[in-house]
Amino acid sequence: MPKVTLYSTDYCPYCVRAKQLLDRKGVAYEEIRVDKDPKLMREMMQRSQRRTVPQIFIDDQGIGGFEELAQLDGSGELDRLLGQANDP
Repeated sequence: MPKVTLYSTDYCPYCVRAKQLLDRKGVAYEEIRVDKDPKLMREMMQRSQRRTVPQIFIDDQGIGGFEELAQLDGSGELDRLLGQANDP
C-alpha cells in the first residue's frame, strides 16, 4: 500500500474530515502536525507549494487538501491511487 502523509493542525475541521475519510477507508497514514513546529510548516509549504492544511500526499504525489481528497474518492480515483481498486 502506498505511503500516505497528511500535514495538519489540531484546530482544522478539514483536517478532521480528511482523517475521517482515510480512517473510513482503512488507510494508514502519517500525520505531521505543523502547528507544533515551524520547521514542519516550512517543509509542508516547500513540498506542496501551499500554505493551507491539510496537505495530503500519496507516496510523493501531492493531492491537495480535503476537497481534492473527497473529489478523488467520489470519482473512484482515490481507490486506484491507494491500490484498492477492484479491477474486473
